[in-house]
Amino acid sequence: MNKRARLEGYDLIGDVHGCGATLAALLEKLGYHQRGGVYRHPRRKVIFLGDLVDRGPRIRLAVQIARRMVEEGEAHIVMGNHEYNALTYCQRAPSGLGRDWLREHSPRNNRIIRETLEQYQDHPQEWEDALAWFLEIPLCLELDGLRVVHACWDQPLVDELYRRRPDGRMDEAFLVESTAPGTRAFHILDRLTRGTQIPLPLGVDIHSGDGFTRRSFRAHFWARSPETWGDVVFQPDNLPGDLEQRPLTAEERARLSHYGLDEPPLFIGHYWCEGIPALPAPNIACLDYSAVKFGRLVAYRWSGESRLDADHFVWLGVPREERVRPQPWEIDLD
Repeated sequence: MNKRARLEGYDLIGDVHGCGATLAALLEKLGYHQRGGVYRHPRRKVIFLGDLVDRGPRIRLAVQIARRMVEEGEAHIVMGNHEYNALTYCQRAPSGLGRDWLREHSPRNNRIIRETLEQYQDHPQEWEDALAWFLEIPLCLELDGLRVVHACWDQPLVDELYRRRPDGRMDEAFLVESTAPGTRAFHILDRLTRGTQIPLPLGVDIHSGDGFTRRSFRAHFWARSPETWGDVVFQPDNLPGDLEQRPLTAEERARLSHYGLDEPPLFIGHYWCEGIPALPAPNIACLDYSAVKFGRLVAYRWSGESRLDADHFVWLGVPREERVRPQPWEIDLD
């Protein structure tokens, strides 16, 4: 048996959201080819940043590709908030919690997972197997000089996670606890997979170009001494009016994490960027370029560099048939 060549680096891939055919094409572009039903590269491995499911038309394919690669040792993956949502939506709550499911089956939550459940409708055992695999996915990774998390690397919370779960993975008790606001598990899960969101003033909404209405904005975590909302907003939509000049309150500033320039390279997804991929900080790359919204599935080819290079982004446009058509002005608070 031939020994594998020395590992040259990792190809990190952002939120796929059911664009399975484009994922296959991106892997081919990166030099991965199927052998034995698994995409492989002789000298590199993939790291998926989570959010394989929901929205797009080839969700089962996206999960199959990623799962087979992970199980064959050709890839790693971290938990996305949409895998977490699926786990909690589909698991009944223990008696005494006062609800039937860990995640409420509300109209909003039903809408978020609708495409996934419809595509697995005729494959119930495959869906059960996928959910079991989701529970095995770690919340973050630190290996070979890089760090990976879906939304936000908060070192004290990462340390707390590893004290409780040395493998970085949830068990069912942690999963149940994480659905109860105010618990430590909730705080860890929420920060690592969703980041920090700052509520908008009462009565103010963001009517996004992708057809959603939002009542909060996503804040980043690498500004050294942020003073205003504009210093930390990280999403395609501008804040209404003059809200970018609104001073951060002491409470808002205290909620923000900070990732310094002296920290190892960090890769995140989650923030539905748009345009040509760019680095928000010299040691941070966001790889979620809204495949199903604005049409770009993005990877970063990392080969050990401590200072990231925008020339290492690789991407493919997502064909129109793999994009979603959002309903006008739906509310999305995730």
